[in-house]
Amino acid sequence: MNAPSILPAQGNDHAVLLLHGLSSSATELRFLARFLAGEGFATHTPELRGYSAGTGHAPMEQWISAALAEFDALAARHKHVSICGLSMGATLAAAVAQQRPAARALLLLSVTLNYDGWAIPWYRFLLDYVYYTPMRSRYRYREHEPYGLRNEALRSKIARAMQRDEISEVGPAFISMPALHEASRLARSVRTKLKSISTDCLIIHAIDDETSSPHNARFVAANVGASFLRTIWLDDSYHMITSDNEREVVARECALFLRESAATSVSGNNPTPVVSRALARRLRQVANVAHKT
Repeated sequence: MNAPSILPAQGNDHAVLLLHGLSSSATELRFLARFLAGEGFATHTPELRGYSAGTGHAPMEQWISAALAEFDALAARHKHVSICGLSMGATLAAAVAQQRPAARALLLLSVTLNYDGWAIPWYRFLLDYVYYTPMRSRYRYREHEPYGLRNEALRSKIARAMQRDEISEVGPAFISMPALHEASRLARSVRTKLKSISTDCLIIHAIDDETSSPHNARFVAANVGASFLRTIWLDDSYHMITSDNEREVVARECALFLRESAATSVSGNNPTPVVSRALARRLRQVANVAHKT
């Protein structure tokens, strides 16, 4: 289920490096990549050895090095290079931005600094300890419903794919213990370096994310060093926002932010931060419930 990793755009000098989630593939970013290409951006969704599905295991430092190499290759051909990541790919994107301050924009989709969503098993915190036992070579975390999807029709399709194959269009059926351990190391590293990231930053997160709670996005927004920061909250999606009900919203917001970031690099004016209508709507709903009780 491989997707094209490189989608060129004629006559445009702005490229976007797209980083998929942990142990996954370019397929989960296929819709976004095609949309951005249609909007005139060159996109590249690379396979990273030791991080992508079917490429073995490697320390998180090698994930960063591989992603930096992909960024540098794009920077050699394009005036602007932005970085976009989904889930743990967003965390990896932040690590790249920290070392490449010349990045035009940083797009963090369902950023995951901690697996703390409502569908994560209560025993998740024990897995860091299991890594240091003989179980680490045998245990694999199995993905389960809702598979990051609020869309029930797509969820049913993915459930069948997960039973048949080891990977689907929204990610792997299993994640190994070594991969989870390195992901935790990466997240800890990124948390301590957010202040040093000055790249224009867009955060898009679902209020009901079942894998990484909204606390992840709020933490990044409160600590990242970007002067141009925008946070968009979604209220009809779960974790896999590039595939779920609001994937068109995600794609449009990404394209808009990339254009605004490139424009501000010329004008020097920062756009006004946006509070999304989805968040305002949800806050009104919560307020109404609290008032009635």
